[in-house]
Amino acid sequence: MYQRLDRALAELNERFGGLPSPREAQDIWDDIWHQEAHHSTALEGNTLVLREVEALLDQGRAVGAKPLKEYNEVQGYADAARWVYGQALEPDAWHDGRLVTIAEVRHIHHVAMTPVWDVAPHPEASDRESPGNFREHDIAAFSEGMTPPKWPLVPARVEEWVGEVCAFGRRIEGREALGEPLPEILAVLHNRFERIHPFLDGNGRTGRLVMNLVLVRLGYPPIIVLKRQRETYLAALRRADAGDAGSLGELIARAMEDNLNRFIVPNVAGPARLVPLAALVDADHSLAALRQAAQRGRLNAVQGPDGVWRSSRKSVDAYRAAKHQRRPRNSET
Repeated sequence: MYQRLDRALAELNERFGGLPSPREAQDIWDDIWHQEAHHSTALEGNTLVLREVEALLDQGRAVGAKPLKEYNEVQGYADAARWVYGQALEPDAWHDGRLVTIAEVRHIHHVAMTPVWDVAPHPEASDRESPGNFREHDIAAFSEGMTPPKWPLVPARVEEWVGEVCAFGRRIEGREALGEPLPEILAVLHNRFERIHPFLDGNGRTGRLVMNLVLVRLGYPPIIVLKRQRETYLAALRRADAGDAGSLGELIARAMEDNLNRFIVPNVAGPARLVPLAALVDADHSLAALRQAAQRGRLNAVQGPDGVWRSSRKSVDAYRAAKHQRRPRNSET
């Protein structure tokens, strides 16, 4: 798994010059954005389905009859993810060059959680514990036995954690030997953040967003932990609490490879190979049009267990030809 991931990253860098910007590959980034906002909030109990997420993010429409809190959870997460992608690929003037900063961690939490807080604030929160601010409550031991640090220790623990992440980034930039697979190092860092539990609420969402900020700055696409992987993910976090980050590292590696292939496969796949619809968008067919054609059975496509529709360039060409044949000819006068 890790060797295959290394080859995929090397191919992305050597053949295509690294990750394209959202402007250069908008449909692929948008597809990842939809998927991430859907699955990462679903891990926390959000019940919006993917089509409801897409309608909310693309059209601003609250399709369905879900509680307002759920729509705000998705919108807040999506806004934070957009900020992460943009800040990682094209940082603005406030970025100081480090892999991550405390200010960025707090900003991500603020953006992700403010819409939720506006309609459903944490019932135990003080005014000093609003989005972007560290908790000033102690967290009881989790059922699995892990106890987050006392709240006065949180700022120092987050500062230490940021230092570890930045030291890891310097080793990557200096091409130093890491000593263990990169996904397992990321797993350890992600788990340490979750164990600190720096905020009163929203730690899981913030931790995954911060991990994606780190990943994109290192040249990887953001990862998506699928909602069907919830129990596997939580079990892997528990094992990491006990010092075994292997399972979490493997989950991260597979997610990294999945999204790397979203960028690589469209450039190297043969005409019959199945790829995500986002990779088949062209001047004649938007992502929405291809998805609609797939759902109606007009485009030969399959929907995977992750909810992603996949088809091939050959099938899109056949769909285009059939569509032209169905168009009525102008009557002769």
